[in-house]
Amino acid sequence: MITPSYVRTMAAYNTEMNRRLYAAAARLPEADRQAPRGAFWGSLHGTLTHLVWGDTMWMSRFDGGDRPPVAIRDSATMIADFEELTARRTQADTRIEAWAARVDDAWLDHDLVWFSGAAQREMRAPRTFLVTHFFNHQTHHRGQAHALITAAGEATEDTDLMLVLDGPR
Repeated sequence: MITPSYVRTMAAYNTEMNRRLYAAAARLPEADRQAPRGAFWGSLHGTLTHLVWGDTMWMSRFDGGDRPPVAIRDSATMIADFEELTARRTQADTRIEAWAARVDDAWLDHDLVWFSGAAQREMRAPRTFLVTHFFNHQTHHRGQAHALITAAGEATEDTDLMLVLDGPR
């Protein structure tokens, strides 16, 4: 079962893993970050940008804040500049951690209803299920980014949860 502690732990893991990935990505030349590599979102930069897009979209549903300014089909090109992308990543992680600190059992115990632009219909699902999806989506695309960074010859430090965090939050 998803608990507030799980949400806080995964938010902290997300923040630290993004710090590690962006530090490694920053050591690569811009051309390597932008080069099409056959990833679903094209390049390393496109993958990282889509991840900011996805986190922003889900957070708009979870905390009622701002949504991304573009549709999913344009998510990989939403932010062209790596420095701006890095700043937006830091802002997104701060937002996620602040939300996670407020999550309680009562919030988790309800469904979320939203309109999905991708599905073009109203959706309804338990928040616990959607929070699991949210963190799984992050891990999935960070794994892709990690592979692209590694293939470009850069290291990201450890990625295993128990090696990144010292325990649950």
